[in-house]
Amino acid sequence: MALLSFLFNTKPKSAATAKERLQIIIAHERNSQSAPDFLPALREELIQVISKYTKVNPDDIKISLDRQGNLEVLDVNVVLPELAAPGR
Repeated sequence: MALLSFLFNTKPKSAATAKERLQIIIAHERNSQSAPDFLPALREELIQVISKYTKVNPDDIKISLDRQGNLEVLDVNVVLPELAAPGR
C-alpha cells in the first residue's frame, strides 16, 4: 500500500492544506462574538484623518460593528462642528 500511495501521491498538497486551515481560521473569526480588536486602532486613525480637515472632538466619533446574518456592518458616526456661514 505504501508503494501505491508513493506512486500516486494521495497526500494532500500543502497549498490545499493551507487553504483549509485559512478557511477554518476565517470561519472561527466570523463566529467570534467578541468585538474585533481593530476597532480602537481604526477609531484613532479616523480621528487623525478627520482632524486634518476640521476640528473635531474625539468623543464625537462613535464606531460600532454589527452583525446582520452573514454580513458585518461597520457604522461610523461623526458629529462635526457647525460651520459659520460666510459673511458673518
